[in-house]
Amino acid sequence: MSYDLIVIGSGPGGYVAAIRASQLGMKVGVVERSEIGGICLNWGCIPTKSLLKSAQVFEYAKHAADYGVAIEGEIKPDFEAMVKRSRDVAAGMSKGIQFLFKKNKIEVISGSGKLKPNKTVEVTDAEGNKTDYTANHIILATGARSRELPNLPQDGKKIIGYRKAMTLDKQPESMIVVGSGAIGSEFANFYHSIGTKVTLVEYMPNIVPVEDIEVSKQLERSFKKMKMKVMTKASVEEVDTSGDLCKVKIQTKKGIEEHEAEVVLSAVGIIPNLENIGIEDLGIELENGKVKVDDYYRTNVEGVYAIGDIVHGPALAHVASAEGICCVEKISGMDVEPINYKNIPGCTYTSPEVASTGMTEAAAIEAGYEVKVGKFPFTASGKASAAGTKDGFVKLVFDAKYGELLGAHLIGANVTEMIGEMVVARNLETTGHELIKSIHPHPTMNEAIMEAAAAAYGEVIHM
Repeated sequence: MSYDLIVIGSGPGGYVAAIRASQLGMKVGVVERSEIGGICLNWGCIPTKSLLKSAQVFEYAKHAADYGVAIEGEIKPDFEAMVKRSRDVAAGMSKGIQFLFKKNKIEVISGSGKLKPNKTVEVTDAEGNKTDYTANHIILATGARSRELPNLPQDGKKIIGYRKAMTLDKQPESMIVVGSGAIGSEFANFYHSIGTKVTLVEYMPNIVPVEDIEVSKQLERSFKKMKMKVMTKASVEEVDTSGDLCKVKIQTKKGIEEHEAEVVLSAVGIIPNLENIGIEDLGIELENGKVKVDDYYRTNVEGVYAIGDIVHGPALAHVASAEGICCVEKISGMDVEPINYKNIPGCTYTSPEVASTGMTEAAAIEAGYEVKVGKFPFTASGKASAAGTKDGFVKLVFDAKYGELLGAHLIGANVTEMIGEMVVARNLETTGHELIKSIHPHPTMNEAIMEAAAAAYGEVIHM
């Protein structure tokens, strides 16, 4: 069978590319070997947020008296019910993508896809049967999986990755989380919130190390206030899984420390899924372990494109979706602008949440900018006080010469819902004074953005 476009992989890059291509009049087929929606919908973004919401509700229930609400009897988490709800939410989202495929007349080809010469994709189904499909254009959107370190071999029982962390049979009494990026910090937050004794281990000097250092320090303070053990400048050297508990040797600046935990969660990043998809057979060029593409995601092989976690750039669902749209719009002949990778929002859904876009203060100074920095703490926010969520702040970094917003760094309740304003502001080249004079509603968490801008220029009112 022949198509205008075949997409290999139905994650947030693949399914969005497929739908946009269909809207533009292309006949589209999507090859998927597992669940429709990929890792994000089934094992990443969506189900983890469901678990974190369950933990948040549990936290609210425990502290109901702080809000003048009396709850009688023991309050305890139902781990199995939390996991079930998470899986139900993921299943519902996957069905939603299947509906969108039908609505847009996109054909799903079940099986594993492999590139062959002459714009052909060989698909092997669950029974081992092979079928060839051709297309004028082929997009690789095969995503990534949990990275395994030699000293942290995942056995799915005592040393686990993020997928297993979402579907454990029972809540562990203790857990060591290795890696404090978004995945590690979110799982550490979830398990600690429902009563697991968590130790978070980070090799770098600060947790969530890609964030502005003040944000990293604030999140560490918040975690420690929750009584979570946080170890920075530390690395797991060895794990002995022979006993009932994992015996973990952790290298610290003071030397080797030995810790015990029921489960070790390895959250040390991801690696792209490039095996067995015909990359080598077609001579598709790689660069530092990822597919090399141009600004419109074309590989060096005509008619073959790549998007998402298998190309360079932030490994984020919304980035993959944007790349998919950009790619197919270029294929269709539209006049499109390349994605601006300097203005990509990043979000970590811990409590408090973390959200950022653009340059950190340190990066801006290193790049040669003279900066103005404005910071507004949520302790000074009426809405945050009313909500009982005063941890965190908004920090804005401006170019002192022209007033350009170089970066925005937020930590606090619901800041992942606020960062979009900063992305739009930077796209529109909004200045600090324009933010100050843009009236924000009161009382909201969002007005902290206006106040932070005012703080940068010595005009802040409520601090």
